[in-house]
Parts: sequence; structure tokens; C-alpha cells
Amino acid sequence: MKILAIGPLWRGSNAGGLFRAMGREGCLIEVVDEFYFISLQTKSKLTKILERAIRPLQVKEFNNDILKKIDVFRPDVLFVYKGAFVFPETIAYAKQNKTKVVLFYPDVSMTAHGANIPASIPLYDLIFTTKTFGIKDMEAKYGVKHTSFIPHGFDPEIHRPLKTDSNTAFACDISFIGTWSPKKEQWLAYLKEKLPAANLKIWGDQWNKITNPILKTAIQGRSVTGDLYATAIQSSKINLGILSEQVSGASSGDLITSRTFHIPGASGFMLHERNEESVLYYKEDAEAAFFDGPEELVAKAAHFLDNDTERNNIRIAGHKRAVADHSLDARARTIIDQLKKIIANG
Repeated sequence: MKILAIGPLWRGSNAGGLFRAMGREGCLIEVVDEFYFISLQTKSKLTKILERAIRPLQVKEFNNDILKKIDVFRPDVLFVYKGAFVFPETIAYAKQNKTKVVLFYPDVSMTAHGANIPASIPLYDLIFTTKTFGIKDMEAKYGVKHTSFIPHGFDPEIHRPLKTDSNTAFACDISFIGTWSPKKEQWLAYLKEKLPAANLKIWGDQWNKITNPILKTAIQGRSVTGDLYATAIQSSKINLGILSEQVSGASSGDLITSRTFHIPGASGFMLHERNEESVLYYKEDAEAAFFDGPEELVAKAAHFLDNDTERNNIRIAGHKRAVADHSLDARARTIIDQLKKIIANG
């Protein structure tokens, strides 16, 4: 099967990890990486202004490269990961050339990343969503029924046990790795207030938005990706899975996220927000620990900081569960099976 994959390849990206997993499963993969065309990581205000001015040209060049690859590579499947910059016209061109078009959408809201995604949704032959509620949301809003739920997974090339120095700058009692949101700030501030002696570290974007000064010493001021991400997970006694709240365009907040699988995959101990879905993937207090709300978060964190052996046993069992069931290779096999079906159906 020839797959033209659209998405970023940077080391540690969920898209790149999935593309490589599909390659390991025997697919012939060609990638168009949006990061080669579109500037998205600039921090300087002046550079951001300049890049926004030329972004329409960058996006057009990106789509033109997809069209050229369709002509040359003649893929069986155009596999778009998120697709914020993929024009509907590009999707239509692929279909005109007898290529099946598939969207893998990893986020909560279909309307959070501009107009191209909502405009393209009706054109896809199949849409994978990592949110169980995403199936209902897409049918209700766009009338599409060709959807399939598939959870995130961990990348065995990235999220794996490393030999780390316990005295590194990453060492801490409790960590949270992820983007700021009001709920996350509130819960982490409560944790810091109730457990002031615990060494809490927070990595991720947008934490300059905090309003509670109690978290200032915890914020590391940057994201961690790739091997640094795996190092941060393993250097923390407790890795928190606090989920994003509901946003516009979605019927629910997150129930699981990529960290649900990255943390155990990297052999970290995970203390995850409890809901009807998150507890399906790991046995509670055997392969991961769970909490419901900030009060139980504090109680569970205090308990596991005081119980090294119990925490370590759960960490080891959680890693074994992740390796057995939750790698991107396992997800790729499921995806490829469904791709074969839509190709066979013509």
C-alpha cells in the first residue's frame, strides 16, 4: 500500500511516529511535512508579524507540493494528520485521481484550527478521531458517518526507558507536561498549596498566562520534546495526566490524551484524571493511579510520594501494559486494516 502522509516529522511528533509505524508495518510512505513550508515555531513578535504576512504564500506552496506528490507517487491513500493547512481543493484533487483520502484528527474541537478542516471534512472517505465523542460531534455538525475512533499510542522510538541521571535538571517529585489551561492552572495551584514541600515542575506552552503566583517557581518556561520529554517523564516520581476542559466546537473535554500512553510507554509512573474512558486502558492502582478532582489529586500524590515500592511496582506494570497494547505500531495495524477495506470497496 502506498501512502502519501501529510504532517510534521520532527522528532517526537505524534504524526511522525505514526507514519514511521505504518512504514514498519510494510506500507510505502512518502511524507509532505508542513514544517518544511510553514513557519510555526517563532517566538519573536516581529518575526511572527512577518511570517503571518507571508503565510498564505507558504500554505499555497505546501498544497502545491502535495499535488505534485500525488502526480508522481500515485498513492493509494492520502493520509492527512490534522490538516489545518490542507485546502479542500487539494483533497478534491486526490479524489479525482482515484486516491482514497483519510483524515487522522487528534484534537478535541474540529473548529480550533481555522477554516480548512471544517470545509474538508465532508470530502474525506474516512476520518479517524482520537476522541470517542468526536464521532458524535462530526455526525451532528457535519453529517458525516464515515468515522472511526482510535486512541493515541506511544512511539517506541521516543517514549522508551532511558538511562537518565537522577540528578539532572529534570528531577522532581511531581511533574505536569502540557499546554496551559485555566483548569490545569487551578488544579496545579491547589496541589502546590496543599503540598508546598513537593518539588513540582511544569513544562509546556502558554504557562506565561498564569494568574496564581504560587506556580511561578514550578514553571520551567519551555516545552520538552523527543528524548528530553522521555527524560522528564522518567526523572519525575509522579507524572500527572490532567485533561483539557471542554472548548468551543466539542461536546466534551478530553477523556484521554497522548500523554495517557506516552507516560507509561516511557516507563513513568502515571497519576491520571479518572473518567469512564481513562480507566479502560490500565488497571487502577496496579498499572496506573487515578484521581477525581483536585482533592483526590493531592491525597493520591501525597500517598505515592510516601510509598516508593508501591509506586515503582505500578510504574513497571504500567510500562508492560503499554508495550503489550498501546504502541503506535498496534494503532498502525488497526489503521492499515481499515485502509485496506476502503480501498477494496472502490
